[in-house]
Amino acid sequence: MRLALIGAGRIGRIHARNIATHPDAELALVADPVAGAADAVAAPLGVRTSADVADAYTADDVDAVVICSPTPFHVEHITGAIAAGKAVLVEKPVDLDLARVDECIAAIAGAEHRVMVAFNRRFDTGNALVQRRLAEGEIGPLEQLTIVSRDPAPPPASYIAQSGGIFRDMTIHDFDLARFLLGDFVEVHAMGQRLDSGIAAAGDFSAAVVTMSTATGAVATIINSRHCATGYDQRIEAFGESGSLETVNQLTSTVRYSGPSTSGAASPYLDFFLERYADAYRAELDAFLRAIGDGVAPSPSIFDGREALLLADAATRSATTGERVRVAPRTHPKEPNP
Repeated sequence: MRLALIGAGRIGRIHARNIATHPDAELALVADPVAGAADAVAAPLGVRTSADVADAYTADDVDAVVICSPTPFHVEHITGAIAAGKAVLVEKPVDLDLARVDECIAAIAGAEHRVMVAFNRRFDTGNALVQRRLAEGEIGPLEQLTIVSRDPAPPPASYIAQSGGIFRDMTIHDFDLARFLLGDFVEVHAMGQRLDSGIAAAGDFSAAVVTMSTATGAVATIINSRHCATGYDQRIEAFGESGSLETVNQLTSTVRYSGPSTSGAASPYLDFFLERYADAYRAELDAFLRAIGDGVAPSPSIFDGREALLLADAATRSATTGERVRVAPRTHPKEPNP
């Protein structure tokens, strides 16, 4: 399948390399209006570039578009690509405004099944295995889900200011993972912590704890922090009446040291998300290519993107007001296959 990449920033570079090395994909074009950005990514791969994003839509040798542009441009790029008959893999979130997401869904009505949202943690080997074993009933009905996600260090204040806040920027991955493992939620209660003066000055929380409940009474707890002295902390525990399933942090080495002053000393966690989820990014691309190639709707869908943002909005409101917020997941029509 021939793909164009829109956006040649940090995430764009990851996708470009993954496309270029995938046996069933060809990177045909890299488009970015920022001077020199597309060339920096495309030149080592021998791929042509354009400063006009619309070229990704109109190119005859492009079957699908991977959108890695800044979030405010996602809806424009999704609708442009779909109107031109291309399939779309778009980075999260679809938009920071739920109304804009609904406008996007309405604009591409009938072709929603051609859009996949890049919640790559669904494709992490451990998370995917936990989901499969839950579906098989290994631990019985899931009663409690705990997700721990802590970054090693906070991003720059300039990023925080335009990120949409911790729940829409960081926790949104965990909201989608919670839905992947447990289904839809009906109530959200969030507590935000303003422990970092710089982040607080930007109007955001530096850490948060979110609890969410389903209609059946199952509860998910999400624990986030913008900093973690031990590194990139990524763990989940699924607890049911017949047992529990757990994923642990991945380390830079499997070697442990024991000596006179310590025992079982392990290597650090993998550095950050690009390293920790490198395999998940590749598996995500593979799933997108297979779905579009086989003529089935890819998952996570644009509707999944909407539901994760719905939870993020509810958490933002809860953390700001102290209220427990009821949510009503949208009932979507069955997504048709192409």
